[in-house]
Amino acid sequence: MTDRDEKFRALLQIEQRDTAKLIGDLGHDIGQLVNARQDSNSDDEHDPEGSTLAFERSQTDALLAQSTQRLSQIGEALERLDAGTYGLCVRCGEPIAAARLEARPYAPNCIGCAS
Repeated sequence: MTDRDEKFRALLQIEQRDTAKLIGDLGHDIGQLVNARQDSNSDDEHDPEGSTLAFERSQTDALLAQSTQRLSQIGEALERLDAGTYGLCVRCGEPIAAARLEARPYAPNCIGCAS
């Protein structure tokens, strides 16, 4: 394994750890929102003080879905790294720019195929 591969493996493992923690935190937050809604008889849909529990739950659900997808993409990137195909676009087979991989190490596509 090359130094480049080791560098990206480390980046991916950090992303994987951070994303797994975020998923756990979001799951906890959703649980709190569900409990808050069950424990309250108030009509938060018409509360002039700010966002509703339903809105917060919707946003948290969306973040959870994005994080779950990212965790899957990270796992796929680690598989590509093990297979020796990491850094090659899964669509066209061309190299993915190093700057793109540094910004988003789990990116499966080159910038041309991603758009």
